[in-house]
Amino acid sequence: MSKIVSVTGNHSASWAARTAIPAVIAAYPITPQTTIVEKIAEFVENGDLKSEYVRVESEHSAMAACIGASALGLRTFTATSSHGLALMHEMLHWAGRARLPVVMPVVNRSLGPPWNIWVDHTDTMSQRDTGWIQFYASNNQEVYDTVLMLFRLCEDPKVLLPGMVALDAYILSHTFTSIEVYDYEEIIDFLPTYEAGHWKLNPKDPMAIGNIAGPEYYYELSYAVHEGFEAARKMIPKVEADFKKHFGRAHGGFIDTYQCDDAEVIFIALGTMGEEAQLAVEELRNEGIRAGSARIRVFRPFPAEQIQTLAQKAKAFVVVDRSLSYGHLGGVVTEIRSALYRSGQTIPVQGVIAGLGGRDVRHTDIKKLIQLGFDVADKGEAMPDIFYGLKR
Repeated sequence: MSKIVSVTGNHSASWAARTAIPAVIAAYPITPQTTIVEKIAEFVENGDLKSEYVRVESEHSAMAACIGASALGLRTFTATSSHGLALMHEMLHWAGRARLPVVMPVVNRSLGPPWNIWVDHTDTMSQRDTGWIQFYASNNQEVYDTVLMLFRLCEDPKVLLPGMVALDAYILSHTFTSIEVYDYEEIIDFLPTYEAGHWKLNPKDPMAIGNIAGPEYYYELSYAVHEGFEAARKMIPKVEADFKKHFGRAHGGFIDTYQCDDAEVIFIALGTMGEEAQLAVEELRNEGIRAGSARIRVFRPFPAEQIQTLAQKAKAFVVVDRSLSYGHLGGVVTEIRSALYRSGQTIPVQGVIAGLGGRDVRHTDIKKLIQLGFDVADKGEAMPDIFYGLKR
């Protein structure tokens, strides 16, 4: 029977692992992710989760363990954050190019120096080209649901890619809300037992994987990973629709839109800021201002078509990045401008950098940025990208 539990965002991810029953879980602690794997350890110790719980010596080793287990055809899970994700970097490429459906929550945290343990999207943005599907969650129930959907998506034989669900440090990771959770018997129709249909290691029939591939093969192997992402693009709406059919919840597909049908200015962000924007939009609507918000849930594969559709009616976008590609711009605004350039759409896109290192971005700040978007819309062109709230 499903039940309601009051949990943090981190423990939402732990409960999702308890529900999906990965065969192998590799664990290494890092603030603010640690309580994910600690809670899973408690489930395993109490007999509530029948998984092989592997305590490793580093995040690099955690991903290596997941790669080995996944190559055996087993469902695998780990979790990390910030410098731990950075330490995994080499192995993230390995998992992506080997087409191994590892699922991993990542608690978004700033990178040092100086040391900072608060929310920043630089860690996951730095890994966007490693061959991992990327979802960004905005509440604890979505964390739980997305982990389950990622197992279903990543393990699909047409996809076979690893996936991460990002959740904001402390705003989600350590904040309690009530969520609905299930036992595996209740979700098996949605998430069947994983049976690897591709190559897998077998001690009785040994083979080598990951050997040298010259120019005559490497290019095509890279394109095959790209094809996996295109398959994921087609599968994501189907997986979410099936999840809604079974459990009654949906989270918006690629982009969770709010009041966008007649919006003149649309505010775009990832994670909790995208959900906070709904309050700002509601207050502006009460003042007669036609604002909307669009929270990007899926960053890889990037939802270019959905962005182009949003731009058909709006007069301007305001895009806030909680990360910075030094010497250029934020990652989200760059991709949005690219998507609109390809479709020939010319609405102004105002880029904003905000909230780095966990600095608060409140709904009152979002209201100011949306109102700035109306000035941009009137002028017909964006200003140089803004560093909002910078103390200079």
